[in-house]
Amino acid sequence: MPSAPSRPQARRAPRHALLSRFATVAVVLLLALSLGLARPALAQDPQAPDYDAWNKLAEQAEQILESGSANDARLQTIRDEVVKWRERFKEAQGINATRIATLKDQIAALGPAPTEGQTESEDIAARRKELNEQLSTLQAPGLQAVESHGRADGIVTQIDQTLRARQTFALIRKTPSPLNPANWPPAMAEAGQVAGKIYAEARDRWDSTGGMSGFTARLPAIAGFLLVALLLLSRGRHWIDSLPSRLSARASERSRAALIFGVSLGQIAIPLIGVILFAAALGATDLFDDWGLPLLRSVPAAGLSFFGGIWLARGLFPAPDTGVQPPLPMSAERRAKAQFRATLLASALALHQLFARTILPLSGFHSQNDTGTVPERLSEASAGVWHLLLVLFGAFCLFQLCNVLRGLRPNEASETPDYRIRVVNFLAMAGRLLALVTPVLAAAGYVTAGNALLWAAVLTLALVGLLIILQDFIADFYAMAKGGDQSARDALMPVLVGFALILLSLPLFALIWGARVSDLAEAWTKAQQGFAFGGVRLSPMAILTFLIVFAVGYSLTSFVQGAFRSSILPKTRMDAGGQNAVSSMIGYVGVALAAVFAVTSAGIDLTSLAFVAGALSVGIGFGMQQVVSNFVSGIILLVERPIAVGDWIEVGGQQGTVRKMAVRATQIETFDRTQVIVPNSNLITQPVTNWTRGSLVGRIIVPVTVTVATDSRLVSDLLREIAEDQPTVLVNPAPAVLLRSIAPTGQNFELRAMLSDINGGASVVSEINHQILERFAAAGIVLPGSVRIAQDIFLHKSEGEDKTVGEGEGEDETAPEAAPRPVPPHQA
Repeated sequence: MPSAPSRPQARRAPRHALLSRFATVAVVLLLALSLGLARPALAQDPQAPDYDAWNKLAEQAEQILESGSANDARLQTIRDEVVKWRERFKEAQGINATRIATLKDQIAALGPAPTEGQTESEDIAARRKELNEQLSTLQAPGLQAVESHGRADGIVTQIDQTLRARQTFALIRKTPSPLNPANWPPAMAEAGQVAGKIYAEARDRWDSTGGMSGFTARLPAIAGFLLVALLLLSRGRHWIDSLPSRLSARASERSRAALIFGVSLGQIAIPLIGVILFAAALGATDLFDDWGLPLLRSVPAAGLSFFGGIWLARGLFPAPDTGVQPPLPMSAERRAKAQFRATLLASALALHQLFARTILPLSGFHSQNDTGTVPERLSEASAGVWHLLLVLFGAFCLFQLCNVLRGLRPNEASETPDYRIRVVNFLAMAGRLLALVTPVLAAAGYVTAGNALLWAAVLTLALVGLLIILQDFIADFYAMAKGGDQSARDALMPVLVGFALILLSLPLFALIWGARVSDLAEAWTKAQQGFAFGGVRLSPMAILTFLIVFAVGYSLTSFVQGAFRSSILPKTRMDAGGQNAVSSMIGYVGVALAAVFAVTSAGIDLTSLAFVAGALSVGIGFGMQQVVSNFVSGIILLVERPIAVGDWIEVGGQQGTVRKMAVRATQIETFDRTQVIVPNSNLITQPVTNWTRGSLVGRIIVPVTVTVATDSRLVSDLLREIAEDQPTVLVNPAPAVLLRSIAPTGQNFELRAMLSDINGGASVVSEINHQILERFAAAGIVLPGSVRIAQDIFLHKSEGEDKTVGEGEGEDETAPEAAPRPVPPHQA
């Protein structure tokens, strides 16, 4: 049997925990201090921009926008330049900010300016005029920056409107119908011409780069790329595919799911690297230029679509022998069908990624952008024919997949969240509809719109599937970190992380459905400027600063509170109630200071909310007067401490032990083990009896009644001896026996004794009553109750023998029938 740890060892773990917490808080404080010291350096006045160069660029941009001759790439380039200037102007708005603030303070120190009809001294008026002139001079660069910032913002907005209008026009524009048979031969001929141009380019570059000799010089690099690519695509992919099943058999139950997910990422990375190396090998031949390089550059995106789609299909619809818990409640047969159809859909998306926009126009969103394409793409009529074939293939695969996904129902064996099933059912319904609509649009000539809707729907399904897999992985990883407890998968932390993933994926959904990166950047810029709420301007950075500073303050408060509670207060002479009051006050003050510092650090001006707060104060006063009353009462109780945790109190007819004191209410545990929540205002406004406050010493009173003929001195001596025999009865003051009254029913005594612990008063009274019955019976002392019982029995027996006995003699005034019933002894 192991020996008990020594006292230093027993204290080591709490001490290490305390030191760890102290180190964490110290690091946070050092970071905050370093940032605070760095802010003065970062807050230096920026340099004034070159307004001549800006005006030249702005005039040129406005002329291009008015003419409408620039393409999308040119407009995007101009927009990027204007955005850079706009950032400079935003920084320049703070020029001379420190000096301006100082001048405003100096002007305010002179007092309010005289109103109409009033005058001030000449010295003050001259000084005010001088300071105002200096202020106007210092504010001029900032005002010029504000004006230029507004002009730049207007140009950016106009460019965005132009690009969106062009995109909308491209989506709704009708092109020649691909169903027209007259367009089919040109489509074949133009595709052959593109292939011929690529071949001709390769042949010309073969001759220009030295022919076989030049190829021989590049052969080591080409062979290396090809060898590694073939190895990764053949053996590497097979090894990665078989690794999850082998690990699932060897891994522990708690780490199997997370480990399989991590290894399965190689199913995307290994073959994708192989495809990229294969494209790099073709590029290393130096045989491709303007016609071949656009296709080679589209190979990685096509490979990612294909292998990523296969990985998603295996993750969402796993085979029974993989040991992976299915994310969706489906039978094994339906999962196999869904996996096959999802793989076909991934291949259709890969073909679209390979040829769309590089060779074929009308490819969907942003198809009007002609950068990264071959020098001469197919005509719109020919591109519509090829797009129709791809759309039909993709729509067929999408429709078949959505047929399998629709109608999902939760079952008892699966723990799939209900919201996930509803989302998948909705996407399946929408996907089937789009799979029917998009081929019709493409056939009618709206090829761009058909491509945009179909492939955006496919990517949306893929992104939702990725989110489902990531949420399950986070839940499995959290369960593994918690020691393999599967119930931890449904804990709050995985749910919050999953919700954060959904929020972070919203920009990706926007990009899928036609938004540009510049649109997201502009939205973020607008969000950083904040929004007005009740006269207060809030921004994401201000909110984030508030949360970080408040979290640091709250953590520091918790650390200080824990240090006082565990290390400092136990070494003082305060009782448990006083220690709890001090730690509670530290918590309230710390949270209040953290909130104040957070508001100040975030730059939130609450002065504008004063009018709103004043208007709401009346309603809040009426609606929350009880809450405020209880809060103030709680503060008073913590300061004055008339009661403390562990006290035995009686208030409002409720009696029990104080278990917890909060700001709003106090929790009392009665002797029946029931919890009573008492508002703190009741403890202030109502009479409260505290039996144990300051001392556990208390008095008990035991009433005793004996017959009139009993020797009173003997009763007093016996009662005193009985009290003195109790171990918790104090000797000083000694127990007292009082003869309170003499009545026809008997002599009424009271035994009064002081106990060292009043909490055991009930048991002491019970033991004294037992001793009274035993010792009085031994001493021949008769209690009135026993006399009455004997007389009741005698009268009951003589009632049938002589009913007229006593009729002429009269009734005895002290007959037992007229005596009151004895009162049981009081239990304290």
